[in-house]
Amino acid sequence: MIRVALIGAAGRMGQAISRAVENPADVQIAAQIEVGDALDDDSLQDCDVVIDFSHAEATERNCAAAARTGKPLVIGTTGQSREQSKFIGDAAGKIPVVLASNFSVGVNALFWLTRKASELLGENFDLEIVETHHRLKKDAPSGTAKRLAQILCEERGLNFEADVAHGREGLVGERPATQIGMHAIRAGDVVGDHTVIFAAPGERLELSHKASSRETFAVGALRAARWIIGQPAGLYDMEDVLGLSEHT
Repeated sequence: MIRVALIGAAGRMGQAISRAVENPADVQIAAQIEVGDALDDDSLQDCDVVIDFSHAEATERNCAAAARTGKPLVIGTTGQSREQSKFIGDAAGKIPVVLASNFSVGVNALFWLTRKASELLGENFDLEIVETHHRLKKDAPSGTAKRLAQILCEERGLNFEADVAHGREGLVGERPATQIGMHAIRAGDVVGDHTVIFAAPGERLELSHKASSRETFAVGALRAARWIIGQPAGLYDMEDVLGLSEHT
């Protein structure tokens, strides 16, 4: 039996994970922790792995607690600042950490396909990313959209800060060849849609993933929790969990 300490248990993803563990017989929620709850060593004592779907502001506290108690950590929270990301890196020096912007198996296939498409198509295709989420989502662009842009930057030798354009307005002039367009839509109750557009004169390729339920993310997070137990200290992502990093 895998015992999970779930941080952010009352949130949308926390509730989805709680529902997802009702079926598998090998996982149980050993502790439910909310952002305002105390998080000390006793809170994590009876768990095998920590899953964090809380807020970026709690990153330092959650990483420190997991590292201090030696518990593997799965992080699904997005929107961390550079300083907050450093806390994750520090924790990964002591414990295994899975950090993923999206735990969907389909989305991680999209990451892999985006990299492959960029390799095959070359630099003659313009790159655009469009993401849509529910009206209550607080950060933009989504962590998944950022990851897609990072993959494209890695493949094209571009810089995320300099070459990603977040929307366009006014007389912006011709599109630079190295630009990656990023567009965030917030509307209704959309769980999460992501599309990567490769466009050249005479043809266009679009890679899309549409999530209709948070259950797919919950199942992926639990898969990561099972996988990370027994791994050496280090920073991992869902491509490691799914074995996709071995087939790049």
